[in-house]
Parts: sequence; structure tokens; C-alpha cells
Amino acid sequence: MGLGFFASIIVGGLAGWIASMIMKADTGLFLNIILGIVGAVVLNFILGLLGIYAADAWIPQLFVGIIGACILIFGVRAVRS
Repeated sequence: MGLGFFASIIVGGLAGWIASMIMKADTGLFLNIILGIVGAVVLNFILGLLGIYAADAWIPQLFVGIIGACILIFGVRAVRS
């Protein structure tokens, strides 16, 4: 089923914020939320293709969101430079 809309925003925002701290990116709150949510969706899709599924709980989705957002930040930096 998933975490729900508001829980996804909270987890996505937290994941994006942690990823921006890890990657030392200067992003705002809104971009943190977007990076966390989009990162989690993209990485969940990729992991699903590999047959790996993160549980529908806060902690696994938080880790997936952090890793996905870090990948997105890395990709944006690669395209810009």
C-alpha cells in the first residue's frame, strides 16, 4: 500500500535533507522534498527491476530515499559540469 501521501512527504523531505548534507549540496526545503521523493521512486523502480523490494515502512524507505537523492544530486552535478 505504501506510506501515504503526507508520510511520503515527510520521509522524502527528511531523506532529501540528509542527502543534501551528505553530498554537501546547497538546496532549499522544497528541493529537498522533491529530491527525496523522486530519488525514492527512481531507486524503488530500479530495485524492483532487480527483484529487490524495500518494505512499506519508514526506515527502509528513508534509506532508499537518501540513496536515491544522493544519486540524483550526483547526476545533476555531472550534467552541470
